[in-house]
Amino acid sequence: MQLFHVETMTCQGCAAAITRALQAVDGTALIQTFPSIRLVKIQSDLDQPTLIEAFANAGYPAEPYTGDQRGES
Repeated sequence: MQLFHVETMTCQGCAAAITRALQAVDGTALIQTFPSIRLVKIQSDLDQPTLIEAFANAGYPAEPYTGDQRGES
């Protein structure tokens, strides 16, 4: 399971756009989005750089989640 922080994901519409973009590069990925905490969980065989590129291409820059992003505990 890979975790990503997406600062610009603020609503379900954003989450849906991100999910579509990720599924376009990996149709078998399991994706969970949590807009209220700006977190995306992905189970995929793709590597982190490829997933980060998919986020960016969708207009939602992402970074690996470290657990210490602003507002997280």
